Amino acid sequence: MPAPDSSPRPPGSRRWERLGVAGLVVAVLAVGLSLAFTPDDGPAEPGSHRAVQELLDTWSRAVRTADPAVLATVVDPRARPGLLDAEVRRAEALAALPLADFAYELGPDLGTDVPDDLAARLGADEARALTVLLRYAVEGIDDEPTRKPVTVVLARRGEQWRLVDDRPLPGAETTTWRGPWDYGPLEVRAVDTGAGSRSLVVGHPEHSSLVDDIAAELAAAVEAVDAVWGTGWPRRALVLVTASHDEFTAQVGSRYNGADIAAVAVSDAVDHERGETTGQRIVFSPAAEQRLDRAGLRAILRHELTHVAARTDTVDGSPLWILEGYADYVGYRGTGGDLAAIAPTLAAVVAERGAPTTLPADADFAGDGARLAYESAWSIATFVAEEFGSERLTALYRRLAAGPADPRELDAAVGDVLGVDVEQLVDRWRGRLETQVPSPVG
Repeated sequence: MPAPDSSPRPPGSRRWERLGVAGLVVAVLAVGLSLAFTPDDGPAEPGSHRAVQELLDTWSRAVRTADPAVLATVVDPRARPGLLDAEVRRAEALAALPLADFAYELGPDLGTDVPDDLAARLGADEARALTVLLRYAVEGIDDEPTRKPVTVVLARRGEQWRLVDDRPLPGAETTTWRGPWDYGPLEVRAVDTGAGSRSLVVGHPEHSSLVDDIAAELAAAVEAVDAVWGTGWPRRALVLVTASHDEFTAQVGSRYNGADIAAVAVSDAVDHERGETTGQRIVFSPAAEQRLDRAGLRAILRHELTHVAARTDTVDGSPLWILEGYADYVGYRGTGGDLAAIAPTLAAVVAERGAPTTLPADADFAGDGARLAYESAWSIATFVAEEFGSERLTALYRRLAAGPADPRELDAAVGDVLGVDVEQLVDRWRGRLETQVPSPVG
């Protein structure tokens, strides 16, 4: 076994870090892209549709080229106070990011009328609230663009439509997605990750140290994933370092608040038949810089990159113990950490009550038992790799990541790949744990 990790962690840091590798979040855009139209709205007039799309095209070009003069023509004179300044700041921040595409798309309808009080304040010939789609792709990262919902309020004066707001109306069941460029100036680090691939680390000036640390680890992290998963993945990633709770939840959703996890891998919906996905990102929480040492950062980055590499081979609902255990195995592989260092909660349970008698259930990965579930999953995956070889661990992942599995299907998969059934696997894993931790007294 390699030498023990020479960077000891302060008490409690491992527990937080374990939840920091909380795995894969799938942001399925179809849920968030329903336009803000009612069934009674009817089809939009072709002329109005074209005029609004022309406004969106001008807005897109002005933001992408950071042209404040053109932005001033896009924003309505009676727009929300501060909107023009916010648009200019967004454009200036966005200029740091290499883009292959950036545009606002109009749907088939033109939305709904705004409330009477807002219409009166605007004094326009017409005012509409609608949801458009921000379509963007980062050069060298995204093979296909991702699309995000943006709610806008537009006003028409004569033949000209202009932007009044880019936020939902109060009480509306719509949303506006915010990108990292909406949260301040950006710092971008490009990293050669081999075989012609380039990865990017994107953050803000106040987190430049973490941006630099991630950039320094990224090439080696890709190689670590290659060593176990193989090289049949794009070998690149876009890593975002968020600076606030609002920015973190904008990227990963409200399920995670960023206070007790370090990073999450997210993506749009996956086309498993074509082996394609869009919008893959690794998102670090604002707490990560203060609460991770370099060894913890290294493990988490490798864990999340494993999710990126395996995403198109992973069907939602697959057993979490293999999804998370496999990613943790890659994350901690070669660190020299033992059970007590990497899985202190599991080690304590084995010492007090004996080794677990079952594989962790999906429900165990939430709530009070989450730490034990994640640590057990890592321990099982590590045992399989050491006992049967990392190639068979990867084969087991690919087999079990095909979707939900009932006990019979799970037993068949484990038997086909490892040559033992689930009960035998658990018994042998328990035996390994009991050699690593003193038996309970009594």
